[in-house]
Amino acid sequence: MIAHPEDMPAAFRAAWMARDASMLGSLFAEDADFVNVVGLWWQKREQIEKAHAYGFGRIFTDSILRVGRTRLRRMGDVAVVHARFTLHGQRDPDGEPLGVRRTVMTFVMSRQDGGWLCVAAQNTDIHEGAETMTASPDGLTPRDYRKN
Repeated sequence: MIAHPEDMPAAFRAAWMARDASMLGSLFAEDADFVNVVGLWWQKREQIEKAHAYGFGRIFTDSILRVGRTRLRRMGDVAVVHARFTLHGQRDPDGEPLGVRRTVMTFVMSRQDGGWLCVAAQNTDIHEGAETMTASPDGLTPRDYRKN
């Protein structure tokens, strides 16, 4: 639990940098939802912790997460926090380092007794210069229709 909803991006980063899935999970309500960048939808704190523990141990072992621009929108006992993140040091399945990723995360925060918890989060990859995705038999490709 955190004192203010706008503290969520920094608290998420602190848990990430500590590679502490329990610490990260403590930021979420028991019945929270988390949708990752490829649409995996984890329901409940336990699933969110388990998924992040796996990622910390295999995919993001040496990664560095930085918080960029954030925006807070309060609506009484609920708040929406958007935050840009930059991720360095993700590894491929063979352990080789990959390039830099930029994302926008949306956190829906709920006031609880004693602080705020996240009830829903979604992470979206940023594809610079693209405005949509197009589907083909080979998968999704970021596209910008303005260039045609």
